[in-house]
Amino acid sequence: MKNPASLDELIHALRCLPGVGPRSAQRMAYHLLQRDHAGAKRLANSLDYALEHISHCEKCNNFTEEVVCELCRSERRDATLLCVVEMPADLLMMEQAHCYKGMYFVLMGRLSPLDGIGPREIHLDRLLKRTQDGVVREVVLATNFTVEGEATAHYIGELLHTKGLKVTRIARGLPVGGELEHVDSGTLAQAVIERRAI
Repeated sequence: MKNPASLDELIHALRCLPGVGPRSAQRMAYHLLQRDHAGAKRLANSLDYALEHISHCEKCNNFTEEVVCELCRSERRDATLLCVVEMPADLLMMEQAHCYKGMYFVLMGRLSPLDGIGPREIHLDRLLKRTQDGVVREVVLATNFTVEGEATAHYIGELLHTKGLKVTRIARGLPVGGELEHVDSGTLAQAVIERRAI
């Protein structure tokens, strides 16, 4: 027996979500149609509204409903510091840590030539423009410590050094409350390399 075409389309549409395969998409579709019509309508309306109203901030490239987001308009932030992160979730983690009071730039990805993601796809032209505004004095690279994240940080660092900016990279090391015997050797080695005086 075949599904109705609209059900097949819904299942196919749900597969665009990360980590959702054919079986998961089918279960989600059946659940929404069988048990949660109100949830399905809310999901459809929210998605439609978000696609219509959310765009990228002119300054930091994060998601916003305005031309310039609230964070970029804040006068309580240190405009001389610019932290570069890969994704909006990384910005949220930085904010939740309460350890940084500067501005941000969200790349919306990281360099990955094998996946066809180059400098244009992560908006490096906009980042360069932002760093050349005469206000930014230091750029803090807070990309992830993956192969792609490291390559992205290196590429951006080299690019910005030629512009005369101070470029720093967040440090790696042991987690707070972590015990040496439970830490992987790569993290421990990096913590030793990046040790500091006390």
